[in-house]
Amino acid sequence: MDDHGAGPRPPFRVLLRMEIRPGTEREFESTWLDIGRRIAAEPANLGQTLIRDVEETGVYWVITDWTDEPAFRAFETSAAHVDNRRRLQPYRTGGEMRLTQVVHRLRPAADVPAR
Repeated sequence: MDDHGAGPRPPFRVLLRMEIRPGTEREFESTWLDIGRRIAAEPANLGQTLIRDVEETGVYWVITDWTDEPAFRAFETSAAHVDNRRRLQPYRTGGEMRLTQVVHRLRPAADVPAR
């Protein structure tokens, strides 16, 4: 079943690739978790995930969903998020951000109600 029907609008999704200094992974993960909990309290945030890359050492991915792009942009420029970036900066050596719009989202067949 395709969730892009008459239901709620698909989320605005942000993909963040983060390259982390060797030896700081545990501290980074702990700091990210603290920051992530604060972001989760934002009304427009629909959830987020931290993923460790298994092919590139020291690379993490953050996937975070928002109600829409304007809500994300408002958060991105907020004082709270400036502080978040400041707290993560000591761990980062590089990375990039991609802004995306979910077009279709398919649920596993086991999650689809029987008709």
